[in-house]
Amino acid sequence: MSNLRIVVVNTVIHDEDDESLHAQAERARVLRIGLLEAGYDIIASLPPDMYLPERIAQLQPDMIIVDAESDARDVLEHVVIATRDERRPIVMFTEDQDPESMEAAVEAGVSAYIVAGLQSERIKPVLQVALAQFKREQKLLDELSDTKSKLAERKVIERAKGLLMERQRFTEEQAYQKLRSMAMSKNLKLSEVAQRILDVEDLLG
Repeated sequence: MSNLRIVVVNTVIHDEDDESLHAQAERARVLRIGLLEAGYDIIASLPPDMYLPERIAQLQPDMIIVDAESDARDVLEHVVIATRDERRPIVMFTEDQDPESMEAAVEAGVSAYIVAGLQSERIKPVLQVALAQFKREQKLLDELSDTKSKLAERKVIERAKGLLMERQRFTEEQAYQKLRSMAMSKNLKLSEVAQRILDVEDLLG
């Protein structure tokens, strides 16, 4: 866990008064101390701009930590785009207590949304929980994807069986055995042979 390669995405302060800058600097300091004390590898600190997806793709971090003051939604949009093609655990430390922002963050894939109270000693357990949550969700997503894939394959096989039964007057068992024999002879999956039969049928009209 402590060998995680982390990218920190820092909020952008538009109202550059001393108080805002001081608050941001203090949050960044506490966050950095907590990460370093826990032994994590901070590989970059990046702004949430249009170049973020490219930079994250280059750096390939294990986790993304978002440090956002009151512009959590804006920052999150950039992070979501940056992780759209390759999901990663995202932890957000923010001062944005708007329930809608929290809900949007969770729906977008944020593993942990921490409002205020950023103490360095809390960072490690927060990251541990976030990583465990991410792995659990990823496992469920993988299982769902696998189930959908198998269902799609089954439908293709059933359509090909029906076509063989109609064209060659096969029984259902004969159609299945024909598909199975073709798959074995061509060293293909049953669904791949079935899809080829359907493709040929489409070409022939």
